[in-house]
Amino acid sequence: MSIYIPVKTKFAIVFALALIWMAVSLWLSIPWFRDLSDKIGWLLAGFLIAFIAIIPGFMNAFLLSSILFDRRPRAASISQYPPVTVLVPAFNEAAAIADTMTSIFKQDYPGMLKVLVVNDGSRDATAERIRELQARGMEIELINILDNGGKSAALNRGLSACTTEILITIDADSYLKIDAIRNIVERYLSDPPNTRAVAGEILIRNSRTNWITRAQEWDYFLGIAAIKRAQSLFQGTLVAQGAFSLYDRATVANLGGWPDALGEDIVLSWKILRAGFRIGHAENACAFTNCPDTLKKFVYQRRRWSRGMIEAFKANPGILRQPRLSTMYVWWNSMFPMIDLSYSVGFIPGLALACFGKFWIVGPMTLALLPVSVLLNRVMFNANVKMFRDEGLQVRTNRGGLFFYMLAYGLILQPACVWGYASEIFGHRKTWGTK
Repeated sequence: MSIYIPVKTKFAIVFALALIWMAVSLWLSIPWFRDLSDKIGWLLAGFLIAFIAIIPGFMNAFLLSSILFDRRPRAASISQYPPVTVLVPAFNEAAAIADTMTSIFKQDYPGMLKVLVVNDGSRDATAERIRELQARGMEIELINILDNGGKSAALNRGLSACTTEILITIDADSYLKIDAIRNIVERYLSDPPNTRAVAGEILIRNSRTNWITRAQEWDYFLGIAAIKRAQSLFQGTLVAQGAFSLYDRATVANLGGWPDALGEDIVLSWKILRAGFRIGHAENACAFTNCPDTLKKFVYQRRRWSRGMIEAFKANPGILRQPRLSTMYVWWNSMFPMIDLSYSVGFIPGLALACFGKFWIVGPMTLALLPVSVLLNRVMFNANVKMFRDEGLQVRTNRGGLFFYMLAYGLILQPACVWGYASEIFGHRKTWGTK
């Protein structure tokens, strides 16, 4: 028999546990701070220790405790499922869009599904592929835009043609599990009444391509999924990603649609939160998407995501002052540039110094973080494995990708993020895409 613990009480307990961990970490880091101050000065030493160890340690402790307290009830089945519009923006997706459409038309959703594809000036045979599917009996509405205007423009064109109350967006190279739409709608209708969007579960489809896709499989399966779980537990997932999310159409329209931004999904999500609404997360609504399969594509994607976060702060002034539990996660985002910067200019050089026996930055204190990181990843793994089993899925063996993800992924990821923050802050030219 489980004991019900109110969400605010859970938050207080989890926050207290994380504070205790941070206090112990501060006490243990005093000798490290003294030694490092003698070499690089107290200001830089304090900055590096705070953003390499202390603050990330607090975040990890909070995430770990949150996942252990996450006991949300399953979404209930409903008697009558509402009509839904599935909006698919597409740019040069001729190779993948037929599979995406097939996965949509295989859905076991009991209600009406209207499928709307916006071809955003593709220079390949995307429109021809859709017309071939129409000729084979698939009821797809095609909006053909001659000139590429970017993902937000394509989404807003589809929004203007949408007549249902519920709108779901899907990337044109994603593949939905057969119950994905039913599960995300059930979660939406089971969540608190002020919920205006629900993020689906994004998993990697092309994880066997090479080492970079293998590592990203774990990033999505462990990192991104766990963060969304914890955010949803405390009443505010921060990003309803465009790859697969549900939205209340009227709310999106009232907020002006998707903004003309690189991170159009995060900027819109923060507008929804700033308006006082809630964003949920359906961990059992699975969409499999293709992730970047080259180092260059990966770096540019994460650079764009980081720019999107800065865009979200710029477009939503005052969001840090909102009195709600999820505001803490927004504060976390405000610290990510400093964490990524300290990792890039401190931890990575510190690794090189450690190879020559100089443990100024990377030493016993930083190694002490590894057991907590391993424990956190194990807890996140167990949580997602349970969801996989419930959904009839199996976690594939990927030890090499896990090894790289845990030990070396940040060496690429965090400098790419720093590049993105700097690009947005200094106003570098923006280039749009659909991914």
